[in-house]
Amino acid sequence: MTFDRRSAGSGAFLGWLGIVRLGLVQAAIGALVVITTSTLNRVQVVELALPALLPGVLVAIHYFVQVLRPRLGYGSDIGGRRTPWIVGGIAVLGAGAVGATLATALMPSDLALGIALSVLAFVAVGLGVGACGTALLVLISTSVAPTRLAAAATVTWVMMIAGFIVTTVIVGEMLDPFSLGRLVEVTAVIAAGAFLVTCLAVWGVERPRGASGDAQTAASRAAPPSDFRTALREVWQEPHSRRLASFVFMSMLAYSAQDLVLEPFAGTVFGLSPADSTRLSGLQSGGVLIGMIVVAVICTAGAATRFGSLRAWTIGGCVGSAAMLVLLAIGGLVGQAWPLRATVFMLGLANGAFAVAAIGSMMGLVGRGRESREGTRMGLWGAAQAVAFGLGGILATGAVDLAKAASGSAPLAYGVVFVTEAVLFVLATLYAMRLSREDTESVAGSAGTETGGRWAPAGRN
Repeated sequence: MTFDRRSAGSGAFLGWLGIVRLGLVQAAIGALVVITTSTLNRVQVVELALPALLPGVLVAIHYFVQVLRPRLGYGSDIGGRRTPWIVGGIAVLGAGAVGATLATALMPSDLALGIALSVLAFVAVGLGVGACGTALLVLISTSVAPTRLAAAATVTWVMMIAGFIVTTVIVGEMLDPFSLGRLVEVTAVIAAGAFLVTCLAVWGVERPRGASGDAQTAASRAAPPSDFRTALREVWQEPHSRRLASFVFMSMLAYSAQDLVLEPFAGTVFGLSPADSTRLSGLQSGGVLIGMIVVAVICTAGAATRFGSLRAWTIGGCVGSAAMLVLLAIGGLVGQAWPLRATVFMLGLANGAFAVAAIGSMMGLVGRGRESREGTRMGLWGAAQAVAFGLGGILATGAVDLAKAASGSAPLAYGVVFVTEAVLFVLATLYAMRLSREDTESVAGSAGTETGGRWAPAGRN
């Protein structure tokens, strides 16, 4: 499936209902991921009294396995269709989630075997998320009008969060009274439901290859190279692909690093109770959602104006995130008089603005460059994001411990980490600015032109 950029009025693009349908797939992914990264985390640490390091390592495995996203995306490039990879990916993810709960249920009787099976299950979870998520983003990118990319990114993100919320509520009700056997049964039911929802959501969305009726165009489409290394090397040689990968890694490293640091910071430095720090985290998440929705509305309604520029919101969101992190560092030194809640909420707004704009930019750029490389290209960016998320929490929490041991001051230690995250956002901004200039030049004519209603790369080699 090549990157089709026909006008929205031609009927080639999905409407809002179609966007929501594909968003259901993201909700299904979120429903299964939250069980493996949240529910099992609690069960292993609390009910089974195992070290917190164990679920931490397992979650990190599922992130690092996603370094294979470019290879998975390349697989969908070869076939030219994304739907089989979406359906197959959610099946592997569901099997991994059920396998992880089975392994957890085995741990009380045979800990070593349970851990070994958990590792294999979390590898499957990572592979499933990588295959399904990468193919889904490419399908959305090639099926949605350019003016709706920010809105599509927001819909998919919000529906993923909705998947988190709905699943936690359902699991909470169905696990009362709790038993490990019941946990396996509930996970199996959710996995089956996620698979069914995914199949229904993608049914008929992707047209068969060559169904457009333009046989000459279909015959002229460039086929993927015979080997993955060649495809990856060609994508990496594209300046915009390389710079966007660097931007995604830097920004998501900073974004993920704050997740495991914010609540301990609020409790240690500002004396907030666990309930209050949880509310603070919820306030930040609310800011993220509001930031996403605002940017999506502005970019969709004012696509032809400078206020509808995804690149401007990407840069502005990164700068705003860096500024709020610096203010948090200062606030830790000031103490109780600092408006912590307002600062955290503004941090969430900036995070949401940059995140949805960055995802929208990825969708917009996935078809730029050599044809039939969309999956490989999106996989590269997805791998950068996954590795950044895997490293972010580990590096941030480790840095806090080291800084605290070196300085003897908790506010100073957290401040150093927040400032470091701000620097990462600034570096990400520099990559985004360079990418924006290059993208503007490519749209002007060097990398491609709009020809006959289809995006046609000028240089195909």
